[in-house]
Amino acid sequence: MQKIYVKAYGKINLGLDVLRKREDGYHDLRMIMQTVGIYDGIEIRRVKKSGIHIKCNVKSVPTDESNLVYKAAKLLMDEFNIIDGLEINIEKVIPVAAGMAGGSSDCAATLVGINRMFNIGLSETQLRERGVKLGADVPYCIMGGTALAEGIGEKLTKLSDAPSCKVLLVKPPIDVSTGFVYGNLKIDENTKHPDIDVMLKGIENNDYKAVSDNIGNVLESVTIPAYPIISEIKEDMLELGADNSLMSGSGPTVFGLFTDEDNIAQAYKVLSIKYPDAQIYVTELV
Repeated sequence: MQKIYVKAYGKINLGLDVLRKREDGYHDLRMIMQTVGIYDGIEIRRVKKSGIHIKCNVKSVPTDESNLVYKAAKLLMDEFNIIDGLEINIEKVIPVAAGMAGGSSDCAATLVGINRMFNIGLSETQLRERGVKLGADVPYCIMGGTALAEGIGEKLTKLSDAPSCKVLLVKPPIDVSTGFVYGNLKIDENTKHPDIDVMLKGIENNDYKAVSDNIGNVLESVTIPAYPIISEIKEDMLELGADNSLMSGSGPTVFGLFTDEDNIAQAYKVLSIKYPDAQIYVTELV
């Protein structure tokens, strides 16, 4: 096989709860992860020139050994003595630094693609075991779909598909540091935690209302005071007919869940005018 193309899907957090800060500096999490229909394209091609060569359509994305795609390729090439040169082209669609795991998903797609391309034969579980060495979200991005993530995000339980709906994504033109958000997060008796268990039951019963009514993200308590535009976008979505709206991950992307096609089309139109510098997408759960 001379080349392979893999789709790297973005994710949102239908629920994101932080239970405690650990002694190692990480946080124990409980999250409901969900892939959505926008994706980056990862094309891996064998080339005569030795080494790993990264290209990307977005200038701000590094193309050196600091890129997770490079690290993923090197991990498998070193372990399985692959000596071919590789050119990896990243066609970015998922917004960068958006709380949608774009980098982790590209990394996961690279692991999957090289595993297939060279007939390495690693199972999904074995790929996830390698992925966690590269990033906490990478194992989930290998799995995809609807999943409960615990620990630092590496303990995964596959769930039934979440009830179907349309999703409106708005990434305002700001960058949020994940380190800043977790560094300023305070978990105490006043913390409002999302009801992950009610959402899990809603997913199991294919009860859209039980899921949409209970989406929640503890990290909003840090990101929204620092970036009020996130709250403004959430309020706009609700006024425009979203069944509910939430920030994804550490932000700044906001998503709205819709079941009415006319409402989401109108919301897309209105928000595209109000936030001309934002990246806005209509998609669905996948």
